[in-house]
Amino acid sequence: MTINWDDEFSNAAYIKNGSLYPSIWKNRASEFATTHENADIDRPYGTHPRQKCDLFHPQTPSRGLVCYVHGGFWVEFDKSYWSHLARGLCSLGWSVAVPSYVLAPQVRISEITQMIAQAIQCCANWVDGPILLVGHSAGGHLVTRMVCSDSPLERSARDRVRTVVTISGLHDLRNLLKTEMNERLQLDKNEAILESPALLVPDTLADVVCWVGSLERPEFIRQSKLLRRVWSAHISGIQLEIEVGRHHFDVIESMEDPASRLVRVIDGAD
Repeated sequence: MTINWDDEFSNAAYIKNGSLYPSIWKNRASEFATTHENADIDRPYGTHPRQKCDLFHPQTPSRGLVCYVHGGFWVEFDKSYWSHLARGLCSLGWSVAVPSYVLAPQVRISEITQMIAQAIQCCANWVDGPILLVGHSAGGHLVTRMVCSDSPLERSARDRVRTVVTISGLHDLRNLLKTEMNERLQLDKNEAILESPALLVPDTLADVVCWVGSLERPEFIRQSKLLRRVWSAHISGIQLEIEVGRHHFDVIESMEDPASRLVRVIDGAD
């Protein structure tokens, strides 16, 4: 049977009112960004106009840095859609960074990996303490790339990474070669292999959690299970969490709630 890989990676088509979510995210993010009392907006970490980061600090002394890397298949969105996801962790005393990055096809995925390392390194210079990396979808790919043996993230920052949570992450990019989307991603076989965390060796002492919703497309669940299975040979405590009743778009919502299990896992309290 021929597999339609574009359909396998399609999310909005299988989510009720899926097309409405971006405007919902944008509104929630704008409300949080404009009302949060201790925010550092549009701080540059590079020379490109998209190489900017928003930092949301807690009202108390910071416990450390959380870097949230957004998804969108490396071709969509920017930091302005995700500010509200800092709410839960900020309330627990963390400084939360939300970077934008240059999108494909203007750059390749391997270049985005380098860019996220640059963003995290700059944020690590701005905020002391442990570092927690969280990414959704393509962002899940990018944060797991940061703790691979060939990571572009400097060792000084990598050694501070305490937890990596990949939410609905993409960890084996080879099937993307079979999609129409690859006209924009411009992946070739070599890059797909070299940029697939599930095909690479992790080099970290951090806790790693693969989080995915039970209502997601089967390919996203498969990829979370795959990373957990492959990396368990190197990271004994790697976890797989399948959140019941959540799909690809609402699986990140509980980051707004400091009492949610997702936030507690990121925080290290659960």
